[in-house]
Amino acid sequence: MPPATAERAGPRPADGHGHSHGLVDRSITRSRAGLRVVLVSLAILAATAAAQAAIYLATGSIALLADLVHNAGDALTAVPLGAAFLLRSPRAERAAGYLVVLTILASAVIAGALAIDRIVHPLAPDHLLALALAGAAGAAGNAIAARVRLRGGRRLHSPALIADGEHARSDAIVSIGVVLSAACVALGAPVADPIIGLAITALILRITWASWTTMRAGAHDHDHDHDHDHPAAT
Repeated sequence: MPPATAERAGPRPADGHGHSHGLVDRSITRSRAGLRVVLVSLAILAATAAAQAAIYLATGSIALLADLVHNAGDALTAVPLGAAFLLRSPRAERAAGYLVVLTILASAVIAGALAIDRIVHPLAPDHLLALALAGAAGAAGNAIAARVRLRGGRRLHSPALIADGEHARSDAIVSIGVVLSAACVALGAPVADPIIGLAITALILRITWASWTTMRAGAHDHDHDHDHDHPAAT
């Protein structure tokens, strides 16, 4: 029997791409790279939350506390995604990605509800300097985390990691909105605060749709590859 034929008769790799030894090596490498991206971005967001916490302790602003809790909670979306990379589970990775999309949608709903409530019940925010400083810290931290996640997601072909990067980008937009609102209120235009809030809501909804599309495209590509790897019997 020719050597090539004997090779084809050997064990088939788990997903049909290359030899099983090479597949395991690539899987482990991708897992480690994904974990590294998640941990680096989580460290950046933790530092951002720490900076906001320090400003909160100095001012006692309730509005600032709300933004701090929001950013700290969003950073926790890295936990299921990191676990998926650790387990090297495509299914868990997709589930984590969809969870991130739902979190982005929830952020949009909350931002929209708060903006509408502020229009119905006008109330100018206080501690403007603290809000502006915290917003600047949040914008910088989330922008850096978004860049890390997006670059890593594209390099590793991970729709879930890309969606998490878009999530951080949406939080950066929210934080920029906080700075703009504080500036407008300081200039004597408190009505700009809810208007900026509605604009932010629209931007987050757009990011939600883009992230959903990314996840669906990734799931379609996975199913397409699976069909090629396991053709139906004829």
